[in-house]
Amino acid sequence: MGAPQIVLVEDDDAISEPLTRGLRREGFDITVTVDGPSGLKAALEPGVALVILDVGLPLMGGLEVCRRLRAARPRLQILLLTALAEEVHTVDGLDAGADDYVAKPFRLAELLARIRAAVRRSAPPELAFAGIRVDTSSRQAYLGDEELSMSPKEFDLLTALLAEAGTVVTREVLLRDIWQLSWHRSGRTLDQHISMLRSKIGADRIVTVRGHGFRMVDPGS
Repeated sequence: MGAPQIVLVEDDDAISEPLTRGLRREGFDITVTVDGPSGLKAALEPGVALVILDVGLPLMGGLEVCRRLRAARPRLQILLLTALAEEVHTVDGLDAGADDYVAKPFRLAELLARIRAAVRRSAPPELAFAGIRVDTSSRQAYLGDEELSMSPKEFDLLTALLAEAGTVVTREVLLRDIWQLSWHRSGRTLDQHISMLRSKIGADRIVTVRGHGFRMVDPGS
């Protein structure tokens, strides 16, 4: 799978430049635009997973862009940025169709966590690989025709591995995105959940890549 595509619509370089660097370090494919019309056009391109949208944009305001995007692409994830933290503006943004809302100034680490969560929500409603299928809308998982009984974290872990099937997902990424933990703080949590997941789907479906992470494979291939 290719890198998740994000469109950032922000006319303040002091915000867009460090945010763009942070997103690229995280492995995202990011397009930056600086006004409402160009942001709207970029966001409507195929394959975009998330739009990060400043409310105060030139030529067309962020709330109007949000409304038009929501009408055109109901499943697109939209995260609003604004310097206006009052509740009324939050309500306006959510009414316009935004999925999440972050007030400036923000901590970059917190915003990146919100972005990763939004990108996960943008994943296809169903993922399938090597006889395993997950329905992210109903949060059900199947091995063949048999529904699997899974804890919420086991389901999230399985979904993360399926979404990148065939490639290595690092321990750091899994701990950060699923548990919001540092690798150095709690690697044992991940190992315990990997062990439980293997017991349910088959140990040969999850390969440990020592020193890096885990890879979902098709044992029949």
